[in-house]
Amino acid sequence: MKTILRGVVLKEYLTLKTFVAKVIGLTCALGSGMPLGKEGPFVHIASMCAALLSRFLSLFGGIYENEARNIEMLAAACAVGVGCCFAAPIGGVLFSIEVTSTFFAVRNYWRGFFAATFSAFIFRVLAVWNKDEETITALFKTRFRLDFPFDLQELPAFAVIGIASGFGGALFVYLNRKIVQFMRRQKTINRFLMKKRLLFPALVTLLISTLTFPPGFGQFMAGQLTQKDTLVTLFDNQTWAKQGLSEEFEYMGILEAWRHPRSNVFVTLVIFILMKFWMSALATTIPVPCGAFMPVFVIGAAFGRLVGESMAAWFPDGIHTNSNTYRIVPGGYAVVGAAALSGAVTHTVSTAVIVFELTGQISHILPVMIAVILANAVAQSLQPSLYDSIIRIKKLPYLPELGWGHEKYNVRVEDIMVRDIRYITLNCKYRDLQHVLHSTKLKSLALVESAESMILLGSIERAQVVSLLSHQLSPERRLQALREKVLAEQPGTTEDGHRLSDAGVRFQISTEASSFAPVRGSSRKPLKSALKRVPSGLAESPPAGTTDHTGIALKSLFCANTAAEPTEAQGTAQRKVKHVRISISEDLELGDKMTPLEVMEWEEQQLDQPVDFSSAKIDPAPFQLVEHTSLHKTHTVFSLLGLDHAYVTSIGRLVGMVSLKELRKAIEGSLTAKGVKVRPPLASFRDSTTSASEPDTTDIRQLWDRHQHHPMPREAGPADEASPDKSQ
Repeated sequence: MKTILRGVVLKEYLTLKTFVAKVIGLTCALGSGMPLGKEGPFVHIASMCAALLSRFLSLFGGIYENEARNIEMLAAACAVGVGCCFAAPIGGVLFSIEVTSTFFAVRNYWRGFFAATFSAFIFRVLAVWNKDEETITALFKTRFRLDFPFDLQELPAFAVIGIASGFGGALFVYLNRKIVQFMRRQKTINRFLMKKRLLFPALVTLLISTLTFPPGFGQFMAGQLTQKDTLVTLFDNQTWAKQGLSEEFEYMGILEAWRHPRSNVFVTLVIFILMKFWMSALATTIPVPCGAFMPVFVIGAAFGRLVGESMAAWFPDGIHTNSNTYRIVPGGYAVVGAAALSGAVTHTVSTAVIVFELTGQISHILPVMIAVILANAVAQSLQPSLYDSIIRIKKLPYLPELGWGHEKYNVRVEDIMVRDIRYITLNCKYRDLQHVLHSTKLKSLALVESAESMILLGSIERAQVVSLLSHQLSPERRLQALREKVLAEQPGTTEDGHRLSDAGVRFQISTEASSFAPVRGSSRKPLKSALKRVPSGLAESPPAGTTDHTGIALKSLFCANTAAEPTEAQGTAQRKVKHVRISISEDLELGDKMTPLEVMEWEEQQLDQPVDFSSAKIDPAPFQLVEHTSLHKTHTVFSLLGLDHAYVTSIGRLVGMVSLKELRKAIEGSLTAKGVKVRPPLASFRDSTTSASEPDTTDIRQLWDRHQHHPMPREAGPADEASPDKSQ
């Protein structure tokens, strides 16, 4: 979702089929007892609901077809996924903002709160209706004392939890990534598992369920407890350490799982943390709907509980303050540890708010915030977040954050841009379009005035270029040329009759082939062969002043005054048009009778014609940067607007292009890609003290002189139409 919200289209990701598979798979995964969470899948499910709803509502209103509107709905859906998962609407909105957005539109804020509040409300109301709860309460309600929740001298222990959780979170992300990379690098294992897709999840499930089997090794790590029961016991406000090895364990029920006759609670917690750590890192790599937030949350709670029990054993009567005895509450340490470790893995601070809404108490707000901030500081300096790590593993297009190094602020666009780019000139031929389509896979191409001036006029989509080429080589135009040839060879045809029949043919063909949709059916074969042929080289520029006879014929037909035309000529033209309509099947037969050599010769002639851009959709203002734009400003523009690429211009001339690939390599410090000009990091900084150089001034003079002799193309105004000689 982080990638989709940047504007990247992922196929089959937000479809109804994926929604059904995700719901069924998540139900089975959670019911299996594996150390998996539901936070990530819930975000995906909510996003699919939003996408399907917007697709359905687009039948009634066109506003839901807007791409920006869909992005706003997906942003609110991410908040819904987290909010209904933990019954924490405030934390869900903040968490979704932190994880999915670099820049967040404030207008989506109330929409996210509105949707997340209703989702959390319905989730808790269902618990009341099912008789699981008496009223709407927190999901894991705690009952810590409010008059004296903790002593100030306990704050160093909370800080230690935060720092240790930072290292633990970075280790979890590193371990998760290494497991995936190991499975992918072993080609034999990877090939075998690709054929047997169910084998890897089955093996992981068998291993984890064997190790957590309660009568077996699971008795040393509370194996019979589910994740919910585990959190309920870890957030318990009583102290376990005072019982130790004795049989005075006062708490029955699910707390019985933490008691073992041959070990104390410290051993059980340590084994639980170590085993769950690598099990969760392994389980989140299997191809099933799974989230990593809840397993990490439970591990952090267990670590905090371990520190709390240690403090309770160290100070059995509490830390004395003013002769009052307040025992240490290990459950508070568990809350701090859960927020710190989950915040370290996800690189978020809003986990503190989620914890407050989960427990229903805000008494430990300062310890939780201190631990979460320290954990984030440590984890962010060591590893990327879990979500960024997965994005890197899957090689999805992303934009990393700028680091702390000052050298990144001294790099400019001219240091990282690609200078060898493909472009289309205003006076190019169709052969040039064919060559560009074969030589690049870019979605949009730059349109320049000429190869000499390189003045950027705009950008044109690849689909538009394909449509132009397809229309020029379409079978309809070939039939038109064949029909003209047949009519010209007929004996006894007058000049006026030939002209009228020619106009009639042009009228008929142009109305059928007015759209640039690709030709379907049997007429695709000649076009496919023509598009696949690679030209030997670029053709020369065509002479200026070429006219479009088809457009003239169309204009004369549509704009002619019927009262001024002779009736006999009208009748002849109508009869000719009718004749062309009736004999269209004969034209198709004539086209089929053309030999492949004749088709190839006709297509070669068409490829040498100049391109007519009048019917193409051209973006006259693509995103542009200048050479001296800093890397920091470029990163901000790309993040804020969700750009994939931007053209680099110098005094209006196209000099290069920057895409996500170059920007990512520049931020990560590897400016050695092919086509990227590498300069020392401080080269631009040394040049920044100088003013405009002499070559720039010379370029400006040359550009101005050329502009005086070759005016820029522009749309004709009313004055130009009134005096055509003057405009020429």
